[in-house]
Amino acid sequence: MTGHTPSPRHRRQAGLTLALAAALTTTLAACGSSAAPSVAPQASAHASPGSPGAPAAREARLAGLAQQDVDAGAPGVIVRVEDGNGPAIEIARQAPLTKADHVLAAGDTFRMGSNTKTMVATVILQLVAEHRLQLTDPVEKWLPGLIPNGSAITLRMLLDHTSGLFNYANDPDVLKAFTGQDTRVWMPGELIAAAVRHDPLFAPGARYSYSNTNYVALGLVAEKASGHSLSDLIQQRITGPLHLENTYLVTGSDEAKSPALAHGYEPDAAQLAPVLPPGTPPGTAFAGPARPADHVDTTWINPSTEWAAGGMVSTAQDWARFDTALMSGKLLPPAQLKEMQTTVAEESGNPNRYGLGLEQVVTPCGTVWGHVGQVPGYSSEDYTDSTGRRTASVFTTTIFGLAPPKTAAADQAVVNAAVCTMLDKPIPTTPPSPAG
Repeated sequence: MTGHTPSPRHRRQAGLTLALAAALTTTLAACGSSAAPSVAPQASAHASPGSPGAPAAREARLAGLAQQDVDAGAPGVIVRVEDGNGPAIEIARQAPLTKADHVLAAGDTFRMGSNTKTMVATVILQLVAEHRLQLTDPVEKWLPGLIPNGSAITLRMLLDHTSGLFNYANDPDVLKAFTGQDTRVWMPGELIAAAVRHDPLFAPGARYSYSNTNYVALGLVAEKASGHSLSDLIQQRITGPLHLENTYLVTGSDEAKSPALAHGYEPDAAQLAPVLPPGTPPGTAFAGPARPADHVDTTWINPSTEWAAGGMVSTAQDWARFDTALMSGKLLPPAQLKEMQTTVAEESGNPNRYGLGLEQVVTPCGTVWGHVGQVPGYSSEDYTDSTGRRTASVFTTTIFGLAPPKTAAADQAVVNAAVCTMLDKPIPTTPPSPAG
């Protein structure tokens, strides 16, 4: 989940100013935020695209950049790229401090954060195609009395974050659960109640502001309209038909401790405290077992605040298959796919645009579609071209571990390289300059 005041990923657009003091609660609110690589492309490091040595050279370049990311401070990195012309590139690199917990592999499952929103939006649009829902339906029709002024908020406004609803993840009580300081199990209705305790940010439809509340409401609407649980809807309509055997929605706080789940890490309280902005609740820190180099293992933090806003677990390969099916029209009829790609402007100065659970992202090598996800210990970026033929994923096993400018720059270099490789463009030879 992610709020949309600059998070570590989102702040890349402002030149990698990963000064986390900009907004802890919106960053920790995070199950995803927009991320646009902002570095001008340079000449290829090795062979030019299409030449005989290009695939091997670019894979080696990606592997080298992933290792540089780890050397700069990232606990672990998974990179997967398909350019539509051969086998996928799959890379995993990890810091020594993490190896006692888990040996990282490219096929490991990963907490996907706000990438979940793309799947939830797909389910909603499938129900629209079946005439069970309409994008113009007011939320009050499906969730009577749950959201104040619900008669003025449409499903489209929930999908494209123009509802004006307060982001529940910024509520202090929810924040405690999100960081693992409170093990209380939150139900979806309670998350919405936490949001509507706060005034709306603006009148419905007036502008854009990223809010996880929108997608929890959409999850409840999908259940009400279909008579099935959201996890069953996702399994029946997406993960089952596409044979995504390692993809599922976490519900509640209980989850089998799968050995294939990559471990996530965040800085400990002492390292986190200096970057917290004024007004942060005292004692805010991530719960979890202590690890070397001032880290905390956040793998098993209470996931109950995420659900439809950020509760999916998947692999890079599974998510690429989902993106391919989505963009190629296998999951939605043309009319609904066009609606999904109908976008609104994001924040002032941000070149990206948000559709219905899908973001249009401007990169050095071209415009792509995708989403970003963040939950404690996990940052995931997934991109595809307009046809779904090409896909790229970069998973990093931390959010706040990217705070140091050197780490941020190294991580951004991996993302730039993955997207450019996906699009068969030269990999930038000069990584982003550390800004701080």
